[in-house]
Amino acid sequence: MVPVTSSSHRQTRAAFWAFREAGVLGVLVVMGAALAIATRGPYGSTFLTASNLLDVARQFSFVAIMAVGELTVILTAGIDLSVAATLALSGVVMAKVLTLPVLAGASVAARVAGAMLVALCVAVAVGLTNGSLVVRVKLPPFIATLGMLSICRGLAYAVSRGHPISGFPDIFSESIGHGTIGGVPVPVLAMAVVTGAGWFILSRTRWGRYFYAVGGNEQAARFAGVPVDRAKLLAYVICSLTAGIAAILMTAWLGTAQSTAMMGGELDVIAATVIGGASLMGGHGTALGALLGAAIMGVLRNGLVLLNCPAYYRDVSIGLVIVFAVALDRFRKK
Repeated sequence: MVPVTSSSHRQTRAAFWAFREAGVLGVLVVMGAALAIATRGPYGSTFLTASNLLDVARQFSFVAIMAVGELTVILTAGIDLSVAATLALSGVVMAKVLTLPVLAGASVAARVAGAMLVALCVAVAVGLTNGSLVVRVKLPPFIATLGMLSICRGLAYAVSRGHPISGFPDIFSESIGHGTIGGVPVPVLAMAVVTGAGWFILSRTRWGRYFYAVGGNEQAARFAGVPVDRAKLLAYVICSLTAGIAAILMTAWLGTAQSTAMMGGELDVIAATVIGGASLMGGHGTALGALLGAAIMGVLRNGLVLLNCPAYYRDVSIGLVIVFAVALDRFRKK
């Protein structure tokens, strides 16, 4: 097999993306400083309080986790529009298992572990289906995942019968959704772990190099011996798996699961990757960039809430940020 990338090329790419990530981080810092000044009151800034910052991190952690998974698909020049619907389906199936009367006699730990495993299996099944539609059936990623979005939402509605599912064991919500380790919320720690795993896969494994190669030039990647179809399939599985992880965390945090969970959230997930520097044309992006993109969106939303901005202005602001990020990417390519 011909090496996908040379050592010097990888070093150049790493240096470039370190510069890009520093730029995104700089935007986040400037935004935070501006909000700290704008929300200053007689008792200090309401934005810079520890409780608010941890709350912001917990809120955008779900998007960040899925953005890392979405990035693997976008790197291959694909897209997954079903990621938020996968979260909803995984969440309601897990909730249904947790509340099954037939399992009432089982230990709480076994019920929780089993339900979480089921949620991840459902997510992986969706990813395998998406990948198969793209790789085997040769459907465009947009069409395949758009159809899966509708299927997952419909199945989630059927499983939940259109009603929220609650009544989970206390240990599930208290330990996972609202639990902390060293004062840091579990969802935030999970976000850090997923981002670290994403960084390792993309920068230290051959499959990470395959993702970049496929998105950079699929035909050249095939000639170089890259298993393009398997790489694409794995990318969709990873993407859906992160949606399953986010489903577990979000359901535990909210204490309920419903078919409308994160309705339209796929746009936030995709936007986070783009704001973080990923190219929708494929071949460019990092896990840390996806995390920073989600953080920028989360901080912006929180700041607008603290400034008592109307909800519609918040959506307009996020939309403008997304358009600017995409336009900047297109300008860079020219």
